Amino acid sequence: MIASFKIYNQLFLRLLLILVVFGVVFFLLQKELIYTAIFIGLLIICLVIELYIYLKNAFQFYDKTIQAILQNDFSADFSKHKSHVNYKSLFKLYDTLKNKQNEHVSKDIIYRSILNNIETGILILQKEKNDWNIFLMNDYFSSHFEVPKVSKWHYLKNQFPSLCTLIEEQNFSEIKTSLQIRVNQQDTQTFVMQSSRTKTYNQEYYIVLLDSIQKVVEKKEKEAWINLMKVISHELLNSLTPIRSLSQNLKELVEQESFTNEDLEDMKQSVQTMLNRSNHLQQFVESYRKLAMLPTPQKEKIELTEIVNNGLEIMRPLFKKEKIEVQNTIDFKHWFSVDKLQIEQVLINLLTNSIYALADKTNKKIILAAETKNKRLFLSITDTGNGVDPEIEDKIFLPFFTTRKEGAGIGLTLSKNIIEAHGGYLSYQNKDDKTTFMICLMD
Repeated sequence: MIASFKIYNQLFLRLLLILVVFGVVFFLLQKELIYTAIFIGLLIICLVIELYIYLKNAFQFYDKTIQAILQNDFSADFSKHKSHVNYKSLFKLYDTLKNKQNEHVSKDIIYRSILNNIETGILILQKEKNDWNIFLMNDYFSSHFEVPKVSKWHYLKNQFPSLCTLIEEQNFSEIKTSLQIRVNQQDTQTFVMQSSRTKTYNQEYYIVLLDSIQKVVEKKEKEAWINLMKVISHELLNSLTPIRSLSQNLKELVEQESFTNEDLEDMKQSVQTMLNRSNHLQQFVESYRKLAMLPTPQKEKIELTEIVNNGLEIMRPLFKKEKIEVQNTIDFKHWFSVDKLQIEQVLINLLTNSIYALADKTNKKIILAAETKNKRLFLSITDTGNGVDPEIEDKIFLPFFTTRKEGAGIGLTLSKNIIEAHGGYLSYQNKDDKTTFMICLMD
């Protein structure tokens, strides 16, 4: 405000001076001092020209500064400008925007550096009118797929037609699929593709992520091995620590010259405890061997209802004891090739799991259903139990993980391994206060 006031003040003084001189000319003309009036008139012309130049320079300077701001050109330094005081507010605005621009550039460099160090192909498109252009392509995308960092969509389409054609066919909508891509003139590799569309500040963006399935699998395998080693280490330490402690105690007792009745009782208890822990450790190892050495399925043609009814018949006494209502809704015949004993074991494991889930429930119900679709059989077992706690969802198929005191923690893991050995998969979902385990097998 002070700077603007000074500019207005200077403009007012110039106009006032011109009016005063014009008054003097008028006075001289009345006194018939013609030559003097003409001379003073020339002075007025000079003052008007000076006022014009002053206003022109002021407006040009404002226009030049605003144009620099609009074009994000903050290379100028106005701190030493001769009229710095007169344009103080303008310079303050310029410096504020300059600092924000520098901050934005710094953040942009950091974000791009982060994206360039991620081992996932990242492509971000920006919509301009009706066309899409490349907003960002990270280093991994460019190097892994041997695509130069172009800025136009049609250039990218020439370099990477398989991806671009898929995106165009889906009309740049959100996609989650797998894609076969040939990399570095090698065999084709499978990539997981995920895309999303977002709009911010009237700008529309399309984000594409490409991840190698091999890398995803390796990551999952590594996580599974780490979790497995934690469980095995925990079980081994739980058994070996008390055995070692009791062995040390027995060593001290046998080194005595004589034994009291109390010493003998301690020795008996120590030996019994060591035997119990050894048995537990042996059972643990046997369970691990059972998982690790699963025999190859001996497949034979068998009818679906027969194998389901056999499993229900085996579990019937437990259903009756726990007062559980079982609804078998499978009402069609379907022949498929499986290892009868192994699939029965899976059914028994899943039904046992449902019985445990229904232990504290008043409405105890288990529902079996099946359907065939796309040459696959989907067999589901649903119970009205407590469901799977979200905190342990990623652990339920982990070997030796269990929430039951008497459980061994291999039922679901073994079931999953058996189904996968048959070329299928085992999954689950929680919905409407019900838990469903789904077995999928190829016909």
